[in-house]
Amino acid sequence: MRVRVVKIGNSRGIRIPKPILEQTGIMEDVELEVEKNRIIIRAISDPRAGWDFAFKTMAEKDDDVLMLGTDNVSHSWDEEEWQW
Repeated sequence: MRVRVVKIGNSRGIRIPKPILEQTGIMEDVELEVEKNRIIIRAISDPRAGWDFAFKTMAEKDDDVLMLGTDNVSHSWDEEEWQW
């Protein structure tokens, strides 16, 4: 598809047709990247997608115990580097 680059203040921009936005899942913010003279526009994914399901599954298996303060989470750094 061919689109025109338009002036927007001191910058330039393009209009992305609605069907392309729907196909890509782009809603608001995007990631831009330049690779081999190409501009790559990506929808920003939700890094926490699926966490609700994972937490629910953990709770059902009684695997959601807070580990802070237990002997299971200890590292030599705690004793050697950290000043209490």
